[in-house]
Amino acid sequence: MNLPERRDIRFPFPELLEWMESPMFGFRPFGQIVRVEDYIADGRYVLRAELPGIDPDKDVEVTVDGGMLHIRAEKTRQSAEPHRSEFAYGALSRTVTLPATAKTDDVKAVYRGGVLEVSVGLTEEKKAEGRRITVEH
Repeated sequence: MNLPERRDIRFPFPELLEWMESPMFGFRPFGQIVRVEDYIADGRYVLRAELPGIDPDKDVEVTVDGGMLHIRAEKTRQSAEPHRSEFAYGALSRTVTLPATAKTDDVKAVYRGGVLEVSVGLTEEKKAEGRRITVEH
């Protein structure tokens, strides 16, 4: 008898928050959205955030808390007022759910060419082995 694979049960709220922050839904209670892409490479979860025109020493904050990765940034307007601007200024933020196997004590962040890259180490996922339970009677 084959037993189904066990999957970690996670509270659905973080995924709901990500969905609500998506550009399609447009709910932004804390400022402009930070556009991101993510992938897994070399045993690490990598998140790349598009943040052009900011000073990473002063304007970016990256935190990890409760299985969530938070990126906050502030983009200030230049002193000259442009005739027309489609640039986003002010507070920028994004929160994403980390994989269940993320090692939150192994996080690195690098800013290059307007892109913030955050990588988080992953533990090797062990498959839960199923076993048959004898039913007593």
